[in-house]
Formats: sequence, C-alpha cells, structure tokens
Amino acid sequence: MDYTMKRLLLLAFLSLNIFSVNADTLTLKAGHPETYVVKKGDTLWDISGYFLNDPWRWPKLWGVNPQIANPHLIYPGDRLTLVFIDGQPRLVVKQHIKKSPEGRIASKDGPIPAVDLSLIQPYLTQNRVVDPAVFAALPIVMSGESPSLHHVVSDIIYVNAQLELGLKVAMYETGREFFSQERDALLGQEMILTSSGRVIESGPISKVELLSSLRETKGGFKVAPVEDEALMSAYFVPKAADLAVPAAIIAINGNIREAGKLDVVYLDRGSEDGVKTGHVFSMYRDGEDITIDNDGMPVRTLDRSSYDKVLAHFSEDTIHKMPDIFHGNLLVFKVFDKTSLGLIMFNERPARVGDKLVKPEPLTLKGD
Repeated sequence: MDYTMKRLLLLAFLSLNIFSVNADTLTLKAGHPETYVVKKGDTLWDISGYFLNDPWRWPKLWGVNPQIANPHLIYPGDRLTLVFIDGQPRLVVKQHIKKSPEGRIASKDGPIPAVDLSLIQPYLTQNRVVDPAVFAALPIVMSGESPSLHHVVSDIIYVNAQLELGLKVAMYETGREFFSQERDALLGQEMILTSSGRVIESGPISKVELLSSLRETKGGFKVAPVEDEALMSAYFVPKAADLAVPAAIIAINGNIREAGKLDVVYLDRGSEDGVKTGHVFSMYRDGEDITIDNDGMPVRTLDRSSYDKVLAHFSEDTIHKMPDIFHGNLLVFKVFDKTSLGLIMFNERPARVGDKLVKPEPLTLKGD
C-alpha cells in the first residue's frame, strides 16, 4: 500500500471517529442555568429542557453521576448543579436534607417521573391494538341481569364463553382499524377499554360482575383477560430509534387533523419492526416537489397548471424535491405487535397523519 493511500485511509478513519464523538456530544442550550431546584410537577424531560437542545438525551446528562445512578430518584427540593466531567456536561444533585434523624425530605408524591404520567396513563391502561383475527375470536357481552341496555359498576353481565372462575376481565368497545399505506396492509384493530370485572360464575354463558367502569358497557362489546402490561412501569429511559425503514404517523388520538405538543399519535411500526418503549423519533414532513416550467421558473405543486402536471408526469428532469421539513420529536410509550403509541414531546410545526419518523439527530447549535 503506497504512502498516499495510507494517508487517505488514516484521514477517513479520523473523520469517522470525529463525527462519532461530535454526534455523541451533548449540546447545551444558550442561556442555560448553572443550578436548578426541582419543583413539584417537574419531569426529567422538562428539567433537561432547561439545559439541553435535545432534552430527550437526559440519561447522558446524568449518566455518569454516581449520585443519580437511578435518575428517577430525584425529588422536589433537590438542587441540581451543572458541572463538567471529562469535558462533558453533567448534573449532580444536592439532596434536600433535614438537620434531624429523619434525613432526606421526600415528596409525598414520590420521585419525579420521566414524563407527565397523567398524560399517558389512560393509554397505558385503556388502549390496545390487536390482530384482527384475535379480535374476531374474542367473546362478547350478550346482555345482563339488569334489563337496561347499558351496564355500570356492580351490574352482572353475561359473556358467551366459559371463563375461569375468579378471572379478571376487561370489556372493550370496537375502535379504529389501522392500515399502512406504505405496506398496503391491515396493521391491527383498536380496542377501547370501557370496564373491568371478575368472573363470578363459569359456564357456557359466564357471569361477570363489573368492578370498575370508564363508560357504559353494552351488548356486543368484546371481553378479554386484563392486560398485564397495562400495569407496566412508565419509568422508561429514552433512546434514539434507529429502524431500517422509517416509520410514519397513521392516526391521531381523537381523530383531529393536526397534533401538537403532548398529543398522542399512533405509529405504523411495532415490536415486530424493532420499536421499543422509550424510543425517540424525529418527525418530518416530506419536502415539496417543485416543477420547472417552460419559462425556467419554479412552480409549486399547488400552483401547477394541467400542462405542468403532464410535464411533471412524463419528465422527471423537471421535478426537484425540496428537503424534508423537521416538525419535532415524539416518545414511544406503549408498543403493540405492528403499531405503537407515541407522545409528542416537542414540535416546531403541527404533526399530521403521514408524517415520516426517523432517527433523531443531535442539534448542532452551540450554547454558551
């Protein structure tokens, strides 16, 4: 190998390593504080937003600090101080201590969570997406001891299946069917929790006593065992999603047209595609196609004449795709087989169905 080739390979190696280091470097926000006192209602994401351009990277901000080996054990009253360890910004905590044998003052509400749990708790416990075949095979509510068509807490309902005595079950209303346009496939059937209960009599037609009710339960609603993962911890650690194929938003909770910060959306990728709880995606809208007309002038898609549309159809040389537009970040908090639920944590522009979801890249703006 000649000298010139060796130098080129060395430069390439150094460039890759420099890029990796830069990509893993935390970017401090301009005007960030030097200290911060944790308040009731704070979240780990919120606090990191005071210090970082990429608040989802809070595990790295606290990762090497032995005092916060578990960053979930941070309480209101704790004072966080920004320091530098090996050139990297880190937060260290000074715990709120009483001058008495009782020691640390712990909030009655416990340690602060990663995100506002009240925003996602209903979806952790109420929403499921299952395979359509599984959904079709579930037993249904037939009727109840009460002549009413609507059943609530303490009512006894009848289910057309022999269920195990004492089994805890949940009743679900039929929700939406989710499709992937990119894969031209049905991804799953949404199920919306209405009530829960316990089997008090087993037989060809089982009796279930309703123990809790979010809304009235009716005949025809589906019945399934209580979902274990509905009780899962929401104290997850965010990490960059890195899928081989970009994901996309397929639905917005409430069927609204656009979603903003702290809204919940459905993704067209799930555990089968490698999506995990805690994954963070960047949201992008596809860049617009600009056509060059006969006068050499750029024409936007909405402004195309019939002639421009024909020209664009037959001549790819006249079409120029603009860069994709960044819209914000979302955090995955619940995963199904082929779909998942995400919470929009930051947005510069409203998100819509069809927006593309890719691996988040660190912001390159430098703070003070």
